[in-house]
Amino acid sequence: MSPGILIGTGLALLVLTVLTVAVRYIDVGEFNIYIAIGIAVVKATLVALFFMHLRWDRPFNSLFFVASIAAVVLMIVFTTMDTAQYAPDVIKGNAPEAQKTLDELAPDAPVAVKYPYGM
Repeated sequence: MSPGILIGTGLALLVLTVLTVAVRYIDVGEFNIYIAIGIAVVKATLVALFFMHLRWDRPFNSLFFVASIAAVVLMIVFTTMDTAQYAPDVIKGNAPEAQKTLDELAPDAPVAVKYPYGM
């Protein structure tokens, strides 16, 4: 493989890393995680194709690479779907026992100290 391909791939990985950091400062709501994961998949693909020489290897190895990426995406999708199932049970703020202890230890503490995670 020529040094130009390696340098180009390395520069692309650096640009994608800077892009990942830049996306962190842009608020697009819930899509931030999907954008970051998408960039990570592109970076992993570049590493696998060029640095691990998968581009010039047998197609069977490429099939395994694509299948493993698909399995990870499927696992993330199932995990994301499952998070809505327990959302009604999440206690906002402190757990009742912990809040009782905080109230007993510091009854005159400011609200921000007594309720650090909201009320």
